[in-house]
Amino acid sequence: MAQQERNYWLFKTEPGCFSFDDLKNRPNMTEHWDGVRNYQARNFLRDSIKPCDLVLFYHSNIAEPAVVGIAEVVREGYPDFTALDPNSEHFDPKATTINPIWYMVDVRYLEKMPCSVTLEQIKNNPLLSEMPLVKRSRLSIQPVTPEEWRIITIMGASKKRRTKPASEITQFSQQYQVDLSGYRFNREAPER
Repeated sequence: MAQQERNYWLFKTEPGCFSFDDLKNRPNMTEHWDGVRNYQARNFLRDSIKPCDLVLFYHSNIAEPAVVGIAEVVREGYPDFTALDPNSEHFDPKATTINPIWYMVDVRYLEKMPCSVTLEQIKNNPLLSEMPLVKRSRLSIQPVTPEEWRIITIMGASKKRRTKPASEITQFSQQYQVDLSGYRFNREAPER
């Protein structure tokens, strides 16, 4: 059986509602990603996002929006039960158990980025100019190409190069399959 190709995503959340630290503090560092009420994002959740896909966890609607961590999808799309709960802020009276309309996935905390990668930094990188995030997409779930993933994770790892040893950055890059070849940074942080 052929191994499924891993895909990459960016999930937006307002940290006042649900932050990366909130995910870390959940049992097994895992939580369902509920409340998505946009049809295109719903379609990604229902049809495209699969277990083992990796997620850039993005804090939005704050003074300095940024990618702050990496999560992994651990359960593929299933009906969002919050749409059926009249006491939920995500209730949708049109949703039923037969026609759930809205879907969610489960995600697990993997690791905080060594340094957050801000929206401004992403917009200022010409290699990321085609990202939906840069093109002012309001979608809360967005696909990320393997090259965009590589660049953003390098940006998040490399900003600590002056204070962290290269071995720590290399460990981060290997864990998330980021090729740092051709990227130059100090081999070891100077002692201070």
